[in-house]
Amino acid sequence: MSPYRRIIDSLKQIFHRPPTAPHSQTALDVSEHRPHQPVIIPREQHSISRRHISSNAVRVLYRLKDAGYQAFLVGGGVRDLLLNKIPKDFDIATDAHPEDVKNLFRNCRLIGRRFRLAHVHFGNEIIEVATFRAHHGKPDEDEEDKARIGSGVIENGRIIRDNVFGTLEEDAWRRDFTVNALYYNIADFSVVDYTGGMPDIQARVLRLIGDPIQRYQEDPVRMLRAVRFAAKLDFTLEPYTQEPLHSMGSLLADIPPSRLYEETLKLFLTGHGVKSFAGLRQYGLFQHLFGETHAHLADDKVAQRILKVLRNTDERVAEGKSVTPGFLFAALLWTPVQQHAQRLEKEGFTAQEALFEASHQVGKRQARQVAIPRHMALSMREIWHLQLRLERNKRGKRAQQLLHHPRFRAAYDFLQLRAQTNPAHQALAEWWEKLQTLNAQELQQLTATKKTSRSSSSRKKGQDTKSSDEDTELFDKDNFVGDGFDDED
Repeated sequence: MSPYRRIIDSLKQIFHRPPTAPHSQTALDVSEHRPHQPVIIPREQHSISRRHISSNAVRVLYRLKDAGYQAFLVGGGVRDLLLNKIPKDFDIATDAHPEDVKNLFRNCRLIGRRFRLAHVHFGNEIIEVATFRAHHGKPDEDEEDKARIGSGVIENGRIIRDNVFGTLEEDAWRRDFTVNALYYNIADFSVVDYTGGMPDIQARVLRLIGDPIQRYQEDPVRMLRAVRFAAKLDFTLEPYTQEPLHSMGSLLADIPPSRLYEETLKLFLTGHGVKSFAGLRQYGLFQHLFGETHAHLADDKVAQRILKVLRNTDERVAEGKSVTPGFLFAALLWTPVQQHAQRLEKEGFTAQEALFEASHQVGKRQARQVAIPRHMALSMREIWHLQLRLERNKRGKRAQQLLHHPRFRAAYDFLQLRAQTNPAHQALAEWWEKLQTLNAQELQQLTATKKTSRSSSSRKKGQDTKSSDEDTELFDKDNFVGDGFDDED
């Protein structure tokens, strides 16, 4: 090759080199964190006290420490204590391997395959103990190293198994958000901060650790966690953390629907459902959980009905009352079911048959996104089917029988919800509200069937019998066996 040609090729390499992507000043780059000295916040500079930590968690921490292991309270427990909230649970991180933890506690069980964890049982309380974990993909590890530190598997950028053991520092940098990467050290009661979680707590900012696109690809559920934590903590999503949410929601299609069901419960049934719903819609994620419902949200009545349920659920959680997932899912899917049933009626189905078939078809399609367990699907369908019975059976013994139906209260509340967004149902809702306030004699008088001529009465009796038989046949619980929404289509 001539000298001139070499010069030309060299110039091409220089000027045709692809541009380097600008480094984010706000996103935390995991690859550049080492070496890194943590910020140690001494006891006198933070608000965490052992008095506010579960006594069982303190017991586990001290036993690990006394056995020569490092032991830290970590995650949401530390975050919530620093925010003066009551933690839901207390998780512990240690350099002890799961088998070491099991040897220390007779009341310990090892669980999980993707995440190998130790659960230490104290009656109804479970203290979760996890070994420090490291990042994946160290190409120079030999077989001896893998046996010592564990193994991890990544397929197509997604974490399949996560048993790569590491150090405290590595464990901190592999966590999802900076505010969840704070460690309370039982040895000296300090808080260890590698990722800047303490300043983010003070600024009420939720920041993802590492490159957001890569972290969301590793586990797309992190997008839902970002929305949930922002809603729960009333934090602001850091710009680089929120930017990919608008375009990466489709990755949720690769997550098992059963796992998305659990995440949906956390989003909507833990006291911040209204804010979670708003966040999911803002970042275009709701359509990847409830696609058919999303298609109807342009109708303000549909959105308002869902918001009313979520608002009521948040209030009940705040008051310490129980909440029913079946009722929430019934409200979320009611409009798709109702519209599908109306199309079937035009094809010749009876109202009851149409509703039954529509609930089955919509439920099957929904299972491809969020799998609703069989018992929850049954509860939801009972609420839907009772709407027709509340409309038809206002008189006679059937009205009185409905008042004692196990799902009557949920069905009545659902009718009230419909009436609040559709005045056409208001009179019916008031009728059933009145029935619940009457004594036995007044109820008998109000629900008494008017006398008619013999032929008219016989004809009506025959029609009612047919209607009753139809309702019973379609509403029989046996029809729901093997038909849960979590089944494969």
